[in-house]
Amino acid sequence: MITIILLLLILILLISNYYVHYHGKKKRLINLIPGPSGYPIVGNAFQYLGSRKEQWKFLISLTDEFYPIGKVWGFFFPIISIRHPNDLETILSSTKHIEKSLLYDVLHPWFSNGLLTSGGAKWHSRRKILTPTFHFNILQQFIQILIEEGENMTKSLKNAGSTVVKDLVPFFSEHTLNAICETAMGTSLRGLGDFQQQYREAVHRMGELLIYRAFRQWLRSDWIFSLTSKGREQKKMLKILHGFTKRIIAERKVYHDRTNGQYLKNFDNDTSAKRDDAEPVRVRRKRLAMLDLLIAASRDGLMTDSDIREEVDTFMFEGHDTTAMGLCFISALLAEHKDIQDRVRNEVNTALQKNEQKFTMKLLQDLPYLDRCIKEALRLYPSVFAISRIAGEDVKLQSYLVPAGTSLHLNIYGVHRDPNFWSNPEVFEPDRFLPEKIRHRHPYSYLPFSAGPRNCIGQRFAILEMKAMIAPLVHNFYLKPIDYLKNLRPKLDLVIRVDQLRVKFIPIGKMNLRL
Repeated sequence: MITIILLLLILILLISNYYVHYHGKKKRLINLIPGPSGYPIVGNAFQYLGSRKEQWKFLISLTDEFYPIGKVWGFFFPIISIRHPNDLETILSSTKHIEKSLLYDVLHPWFSNGLLTSGGAKWHSRRKILTPTFHFNILQQFIQILIEEGENMTKSLKNAGSTVVKDLVPFFSEHTLNAICETAMGTSLRGLGDFQQQYREAVHRMGELLIYRAFRQWLRSDWIFSLTSKGREQKKMLKILHGFTKRIIAERKVYHDRTNGQYLKNFDNDTSAKRDDAEPVRVRRKRLAMLDLLIAASRDGLMTDSDIREEVDTFMFEGHDTTAMGLCFISALLAEHKDIQDRVRNEVNTALQKNEQKFTMKLLQDLPYLDRCIKEALRLYPSVFAISRIAGEDVKLQSYLVPAGTSLHLNIYGVHRDPNFWSNPEVFEPDRFLPEKIRHRHPYSYLPFSAGPRNCIGQRFAILEMKAMIAPLVHNFYLKPIDYLKNLRPKLDLVIRVDQLRVKFIPIGKMNLRL
């Protein structure tokens, strides 16, 4: 009797597994794609239940083992991971595959349906509204703020009086948050230190909670999340995050009410206005920001207050955390490569001598070696290491047909280190980005800001900000490594992240005295 029951259970299990993973044309097509072996019904779900470092390794290494495409199953939900530039181009260059996958649903409590998470007509409309914010002439107006923030950062190190060791993540996050608030939001955080720190800590904790929730969603147990302590903690973090952005929006609205909205009326003129790069902008109230554009759109009936908040939430996160992590890794790489660091310092010092010791937009644009160093750092450690899309229709990749509606994981970290497209891919070599070398490289083998219709709207802003922060640092300090990158293991988060990354900052004068 027991034997019969066991045989029936096995038969039921096999039939169930067939219907979960093989029944129907879509599932049969997906199962032609190679991938790690899994368990009946649950597929590869248990392989994702380790630590965030183990989850990172499993997700990133999938296309190493099953190159250049692999699949995993979580119950009924398959994910196809790709990293070959031809396949990435097929997806990213098309307007058919611009919808984000279901994994982005966990971001909705924080960002609602902002530019990062929305799709279809709403995404097209919102992108059109926001694009003028990052017009080159608007960036020219912002550059003085970025330069001042970079100088404030070096002053904070100088005020310590001697050699300083910093954990780079909180150090850079403070200053990139200041920068995004004063530029894109038109609001200063001076005097709001505790409030600002609370926001930054909530951002990092929220990332951990959302990764946890994303995998519960993939395992079809997301409904349990809200009942757990982590679900209650998420509500607490959301209160902090939304409270921060609501305060910024309210303060900016008050300002426009007091000035009778006169600067909102001039927004179109400001986007095309030209400004002498050498002339610092002293009257900040006339420098219009992304938030001003959103407020103007709301007064024209194009956006609601909740629409404004979801875009501010999106840009507050994307505009400070991704840039902060980029700054962390470029600083750590320069610290570990003294010869490259010295070459950057010489370039910056020479440019300053020619420019009366003043940082300006023109000077930052005329730092080609620093530019190559930043690009190479973003190759090795792209802040956004992967993105996810839904196939809008059946799509033929190099080797397999992926059916419509399938979630695609685009492994940016993997393609950036693919030895088929990068020689010695683990080596930090900025001259990979010399013009003659870029010319013959596959355009979709380097995607730190994505590509195609949904590329990063703020990529020029991010590069300028990193230059404005790194240039004064290397001009004033020698960077020495404390934690070496080879010893650190990234962990799964909304952006690439490590537990701790410390660098020693030695004032130039102090080092000269020792020599």
